[in-house]
Amino acid sequence: MSNSNLFYQEQSNEVSLFNYAFEHELPVLIKGPTGCGKTRFVAHMAEKLNKPLYTVACHDDLTAADLVGRHLIGPQGTYWQDGPLTKAVREGGICYLDEVVEARKDTTVVLHPLADDRRVLPLERTGELLEAAPGFMLVVSYNPGYQNLLKGMKPSTRQRFVALRFDYPSAELEQQILIKEAGADPHLAFKLVELATALRRLEQNDLDEVASTRLLIYAARMIGSGMAPLEVCRCCLAEPLSDDPQTVKALMDVAKIYFD
Repeated sequence: MSNSNLFYQEQSNEVSLFNYAFEHELPVLIKGPTGCGKTRFVAHMAEKLNKPLYTVACHDDLTAADLVGRHLIGPQGTYWQDGPLTKAVREGGICYLDEVVEARKDTTVVLHPLADDRRVLPLERTGELLEAAPGFMLVVSYNPGYQNLLKGMKPSTRQRFVALRFDYPSAELEQQILIKEAGADPHLAFKLVELATALRRLEQNDLDEVASTRLLIYAARMIGSGMAPLEVCRCCLAEPLSDDPQTVKALMDVAKIYFD
């Protein structure tokens, strides 16, 4: 289930688009960089809609049984245990597959009959054909920056979804997020967002990823607790973004402009 009173700062019209998809029983795909709020948004919408949320962090070893369920052996013998996808289908909840492109393609094929007008889940091992309960919603997400020829989303899967594109918030919105989420004072929020903007300009030259809103929240919390700002910049921004000592030094040189 989602956390109560979960804070989410809307960036555009994503809330109304998600609501429309929910009302019309349409699956949703969310694209966006690491730490931009995709998972927080889904949790916020589950809370707003008062729906149980089943989140799955996808990875290379994720099997169809991990999603659907499997037979287990207990004191009374063999019994069937639903996986998170099956639970959401039975209960009319939201199943959220985070970084879905990390899952094997033979695993994600199980989503196809749920992501079109059939809205059914075949359970081959039990012989059931589950019809999705009212309110069931399938949501998947991924970071387009990670995509390659081996880990792309199959067109036959992608075209079953309504797609939303996320990005990092505008400077003004990101400052509001730090003030609300991390309890940062406005001046600190302003300086951290200015620093993040400068670091994000380096993406094309030195970095595989840029400073995320999530990392800024961590930094704001640690500075607010009394830790030295430059040490926070090192452990929350520079070191998480690169393993290369020279790149870390370059990032810290930028940080010193704002916090030295």
